[in-house]
Amino acid sequence: MASRGRKRKAEAAVAVAEKREKLTSGGKGVEEVTVVIEHCTSRVYGRNAAALSQALRLEAPELPVKVNPAKPRRGSFEVTLLRPDGSSAELWTGIKKGPPRKLKFPEPQEVVEELKKYLS
Repeated sequence: MASRGRKRKAEAAVAVAEKREKLTSGGKGVEEVTVVIEHCTSRVYGRNAAALSQALRLEAPELPVKVNPAKPRRGSFEVTLLRPDGSSAELWTGIKKGPPRKLKFPEPQEVVEELKKYLS
């Protein structure tokens, strides 16, 4: 019997990762160091993202902080540092954390400390 054209899981994962990278970078490199917060559109996620972006802006006001530049993945909460050379550094990921849900969200000070490590 012929296959129905379904993608295998490994191929689908690679395709999703490539699409995400393309969307995050906007199809072009960033001109300066940027912090990107990707969070699910649920209210709880939004409140935590707002608190985190405020803490990052207070700590490094010269750094642009983008919240959900592309459509976020379901249940995601990630903070990524994008560099002008095209590389990125993950400051926090809550995708594999939980339950309980509160484990998905970092303390803002933890992310600020990680950011300091990458900027110095």
